[in-house]
Amino acid sequence: MTLADVAAASGVSVTTASLVLTGRARELRISEAAERRVRSTALDLGYRRGTLVTGPRPGRSRTIGFVLDTIASTGLAGDVLSGALEAAHRRGFVLFVGETGGDPVEERALFAAMCDRRADGIVLAAADTRVVALPDGPHHVPADARVVALPDGPRHVPADTRVVALPDGPRHVPADTRTVALPDGPHHVPAVLLNATNASRPGLPSVMPDERQGGRSAARVLVEAGHRRGVHLIGVGPRGVPPGGVAAVERLVGIREVFEAAGVEIAGAHCCPKWTPEDGYDATRRLLSAHRPRALVCFDDRLAFGAYQALAEAGLSVPGDVSVLGFGDHPVASWMRPRLTTVALPRHELGARAVGVLVEMLERRPRGVRSSLVHRVPMPLREGGSVAPPQR
Repeated sequence: MTLADVAAASGVSVTTASLVLTGRARELRISEAAERRVRSTALDLGYRRGTLVTGPRPGRSRTIGFVLDTIASTGLAGDVLSGALEAAHRRGFVLFVGETGGDPVEERALFAAMCDRRADGIVLAAADTRVVALPDGPHHVPADARVVALPDGPRHVPADTRVVALPDGPRHVPADTRTVALPDGPHHVPAVLLNATNASRPGLPSVMPDERQGGRSAARVLVEAGHRRGVHLIGVGPRGVPPGGVAAVERLVGIREVFEAAGVEIAGAHCCPKWTPEDGYDATRRLLSAHRPRALVCFDDRLAFGAYQALAEAGLSVPGDVSVLGFGDHPVASWMRPRLTTVALPRHELGARAVGVLVEMLERRPRGVRSSLVHRVPMPLREGGSVAPPQR
């Protein structure tokens, strides 16, 4: 396969194809559409420009590829990367880092480039889980499906679907995260997914935060403080669980387990289109127009930030009048007054665990030993001052 073949299949000149594949497309103002077409064609045709692969792999390179779908210099992604770098260094590996901006073509290109450079293994990391649309209309019912009753009648739910019950009826959300496309071919190397699953290679190990355990921890804080009534959820509701998909569902499952055991009834659930301070503010204002909550479980710290503002405008104090809990341990949590009590996403530990799992795969590979497919990382509780016993 030659550069001329790629150019012809892409409908561009050899010079344009060369400029794109050497990373000079933006510099020379080649259109984004042409750039994407050339890169995609090169991947489809298996073209490799100037790679290091010229024969059989001679052994370990002691390098690991780490592909992020977000900017590594941002604080939250930076924590994941910091954990991965430390884990790699402790084990004598060098980390090659690439960013895709969520572009599937760039994702495949980076994966292939790291394979070409003899990376021993690759971690593909998604910064966040994604919303999964609920299907409408009639559904085929597999033999292993479960049936739940929704407000508009019963539906059949595949066995790998999480079923959650909100105050006005149960809902279901497919148990899926962001899907990444891994190229096939002779450059196959061990890979680990971080906060993502892959439909084409379901046997790949994945490292995920233990959201269900995090939900239990949040619920126990309120139960131990004496809350039994007036608990409202901010961020999820009968119309869905945007934008966290798996994260929101797993948190809700854990919360309900503890609440049901303690006899706590969720008074209301309020869905937010996005998990931003503005959405938290708007949802809390609407709630306060009809109810006086005793506690709010916000499914993201940014929602809690907005809830604080709405509560203050209504003349209500935290935690004197209303207790507030969050998720994520976002930097904003430490600036809230009182400091928000939150269940932290263990970003540093997630990055370290992903590299650790990959190294274990490399060490076990010659012996054919299989490791666990899903590795859950505990979510620690960060206690602040936003929860107190309810007023009598």
